[in-house]
Amino acid sequence: KKFRFAIDRGGTFTDVYAECPNGKARVLKLLSEDTSNYTDAPREAIRLILQEELGITMPKDGPLATEHIDWIRMGTTVATNALLERKGQRMALLITKGFKDLLYIGNQARPNIFDLVRQ
Repeated sequence: KKFRFAIDRGGTFTDVYAECPNGKARVLKLLSEDTSNYTDAPREAIRLILQEELGITMPKDGPLATEHIDWIRMGTTVATNALLERKGQRMALLITKGFKDLLYIGNQARPNIFDLVRQ
């Protein structure tokens, strides 16, 4: 059995849940941006957990011991937060003929959104 990682990278914090091969569960929270200590929060969290659980040293800028990892699943709310907070660059969306439904799908303003057989 190998390590399994589930990661939520947010604008402020990155939360990591890890299932260890011995059945132990680990939870770690890091600042998403902390350039004085690491370049990438998800990678750093994985490195820390592997290092502590395996008892081996992995340099911050070196490769991870990926042979010990079964899977990594990661989601992020950074883009969603930027949209909700109206931060980021101005942009435009161009829709060509035949794709006007994208305007409705894009903001999820449609009835029965999860109805797979709706006509």
